[in-house]
Amino acid sequence: MEYHADRFVDASIMFYEDDTLIAVMPASQKANTLSSHGGLTYGGLVLSQKVKARAVLDCFEALKGFSAQYGFEKLIYKAVPYIFARHGTQEDLYGLFRVDARLSRRDLSSVIYLKDRMKLSKGRKWLIARAKKNNLVAAPSNDWEGFLGLLSGVLKKHDAVPVHTAPELIYLSSLFPDQISLMAVVHEEKMLAGALLFKFENVVHTQYLATSEEGKDLGALDCLIESCIQKSQLDGFEYFSFGVSTEDQGQYLNTGLLAQKESFGARGMTIDSYEVLLK
Repeated sequence: MEYHADRFVDASIMFYEDDTLIAVMPASQKANTLSSHGGLTYGGLVLSQKVKARAVLDCFEALKGFSAQYGFEKLIYKAVPYIFARHGTQEDLYGLFRVDARLSRRDLSSVIYLKDRMKLSKGRKWLIARAKKNNLVAAPSNDWEGFLGLLSGVLKKHDAVPVHTAPELIYLSSLFPDQISLMAVVHEEKMLAGALLFKFENVVHTQYLATSEEGKDLGALDCLIESCIQKSQLDGFEYFSFGVSTEDQGQYLNTGLLAQKESFGARGMTIDSYEVLLK
């Protein structure tokens, strides 16, 4: 998280049982609120494999007491979706219930279950076939500047900008070359579509997807996404994650974006945030 350390006041917490570290929580603080780190989409307790439910409950009691002791009036906890946990642990959700947490935000993400994938829609098959007729193929790329230019053009239409800059992506990919990769469809020396992939233990996540108008017409993005999905299957991953289709703190659902993901065989998974009032 150091690449954007200047944007947040770090307040990450370590939990000990006697002298043994049993859990950590990436966190940041803003005014009188302590929250799961503001620079992360999710980030609850990261637990030792030896930790059992009773200890998780104790962690929440300790967290609540710690927060109140240091003058925080509110705790925001962004739970880790189960597909990103190595063992799918959800004891923390029960712990939140025990400290009177309130569900404050729920986003809808889309996930393909690669070991039992649902069928592509007819429209998606047609666009993938069209890309093949135009001899379009997906391949690894290092053209970060070209990709950010493509992505910025797409986001500009929605009055948005990429969260990461090209130097930040180059830096992060150099630190995690096996976990962060860029795939692209290039035709006549022009990038028509690009996908930034984050690879976890069992999940391949599309951090960013972008295509040009020409790429959209030729089915470049469809070809790219399908290639990434099939490669993820061959590499033994269990899930392919598209990310959220919600805005405005989860209150607005972008149905067009969601339909695109569902046409590849994705289904919904929630990403939840909880609020604990300390006063």
